[in-house]
Amino acid sequence: MSAPARTLLRPALLPVWLGVGVLWLLHWLPLPLQAAIGNSLGWLIAQIPSKRRRVGATNLALCFPDVPAAQRRRWLRQTFQASIRAALEYGILWWGSAARVRRLVRIDNPEAARGDGVRPVIWLAPHFVGLDMGGIRLTMDQTIVSMYARAQNPVADKYMRHGRTRFSDIVLIERHEGIKATLAAIKRGLPFYYLPDQDHGRLNAVFAPFFGIPAATVSALPRLVKLTGAQVIPVITRQLSWGRGYALHFYPPWENFPSGDVDADVARMNAFIEDRIREMPAQYLWLHRRFKTRPDGEASLYD
Repeated sequence: MSAPARTLLRPALLPVWLGVGVLWLLHWLPLPLQAAIGNSLGWLIAQIPSKRRRVGATNLALCFPDVPAAQRRRWLRQTFQASIRAALEYGILWWGSAARVRRLVRIDNPEAARGDGVRPVIWLAPHFVGLDMGGIRLTMDQTIVSMYARAQNPVADKYMRHGRTRFSDIVLIERHEGIKATLAAIKRGLPFYYLPDQDHGRLNAVFAPFFGIPAATVSALPRLVKLTGAQVIPVITRQLSWGRGYALHFYPPWENFPSGDVDADVARMNAFIEDRIREMPAQYLWLHRRFKTRPDGEASLYD
């Protein structure tokens, strides 16, 4: 038996394999029934005190201080519901037929995917719950490139890679490989599905306002555009209600980007994400510590 196979069969991973088995069983169910199970389980998990619940509540309080606390609690509960529902629906992405995945995720305006049809494309895809659903749906129609952070759990990593690569020869670039491989892929004409809005520390980041709070934000987008001549086309995948799947929508290409001012360009990106969050606040990744890295001298916002 090979070393990778032995790693996947470690006894400590048995609960993870059981979880994979549950997803496989659930993927046979009709989507409305899956959605009902996900919503119910998400509601239950939202009632249990946890680190993730504290992080989500803190993020919502920081970003929406003028919203009544009762509404923020409702959004937090809905965030858990949307996240758990999306997690259960990974089974369709991993084992569902191509026809079913196409039904799961509709593309509102596929003609907008290539912008002017001449320049390379960077699809700006913020961390909403439908992020992977949209990304995998796009791989069904063409080869794309995306950054990839290897999951610590080898079983989860195996199936996440499987889901993202099962429909095409997607180019997955691990984060440690740096920017050169990404530049080469974009210059070859591959659309880059770019996830811009997590806190990865100070390296290659600037502090840009996010809901008025300085947030460590990776500054790669304007640099990539400058080096490749690409156009930025934002793409958001919205989770629909009552088990109706997801809707992917492309936004118009950004004009006058980059501006030559990296701080202003990163702030523009964050402002766009803010506007989309206000349209569906419960579907953003509030359970991530978006404000983990602080400017020098500032205390943690999560203590």
